[in-house]
Amino acid sequence: MISFPEPWVTKTGLDPETFEIHTRYSGLSDNETDGRNRARMLGFRAEGLRVKPGAIINLSARGSIGDGCLIGLYAYVNGDVVIEDLTLIGPYCSLTSNTHLFDAESRSFTRRNVGAPIRIGRGSWLASGVTVTAGVTVGKGNLLCANAVVTKDTEDYGIYGGTPARKLGHIDLATGDLVWDKRP
Repeated sequence: MISFPEPWVTKTGLDPETFEIHTRYSGLSDNETDGRNRARMLGFRAEGLRVKPGAIINLSARGSIGDGCLIGLYAYVNGDVVIEDLTLIGPYCSLTSNTHLFDAESRSFTRRNVGAPIRIGRGSWLASGVTVTAGVTVGKGNLLCANAVVTKDTEDYGIYGGTPARKLGHIDLATGDLVWDKRP
């Protein structure tokens, strides 16, 4: 058994053996049933929500996650973030509604921060490694390509990629096909 510091064990209200079991469970098992159980263990009641191992979710009172969502391996969701129904958040994504402020007096970024809400539209897919910055609204049914950094609002049913993200195409609502813009 791993030895945990006494204050941490006391804070969780669990004995060391139970704490170790929960820690291993929350970080190692990766299947649909365990993903749903992990979401319930974290206090979420959304129907069909699945949380993959290593995900960190720390929502504000205004934040929420909708039904049928998936929060991927090691994703980070923090602050005033609303994730609408049927959204897929891929592994290693980062959605944080806070940004640090520069302090002119100390000439450094400080612990002071300012928040601006993030909203992820229904049915969107954030592929692996996507970052969504504070204040951004992602439209419905968006595909955000791997490693995109989204710094501005996006249109419904758009395909976005790059750093910073730019529109690369759209989703054909009649067929579901991905329609890529022509390149020069």
